[in-house]
Amino acid sequence: MAERPEFSSDLFKKGLEVRRAVLGAEYVDASLARANDFNAAFQQLTTEHAWGDIWTRPGLPRKTRSMLCIAMLTALGRPAELRLHLRGALNNGVTRDEIKEILLQTAIYCGVPASLDAFKVASELFAEMDGAKT
Repeated sequence: MAERPEFSSDLFKKGLEVRRAVLGAEYVDASLARANDFNAAFQQLTTEHAWGDIWTRPGLPRKTRSMLCIAMLTALGRPAELRLHLRGALNNGVTRDEIKEILLQTAIYCGVPASLDAFKVASELFAEMDGAKT
């Protein structure tokens, strides 16, 4: 991880611990290594506030937060972030069957095209993960 002043606060370190646990250290560390003078403040913002403030709150377990992220990212049509959070959801104990049910629910409330795209992303990720196991 790059040594930057933006990455030195206690809240950043708290968020970084959760971010690595959910998304995987390899992904997070590579993302931070790509930080430059232009986007380091964005890395700081998301790590401190999304991961340090919100994901560490006691009101919802990580599994529930992951399930909400899947639904919201599907609704927003953000396949790259959805793929990332699908992997994080699996890390947080969300099952493939639960993901299927979330995506079926999104078909009704967010629209079939959004859900179809999400099913494609999930299917590709699962196939990739299953291939890696063999």
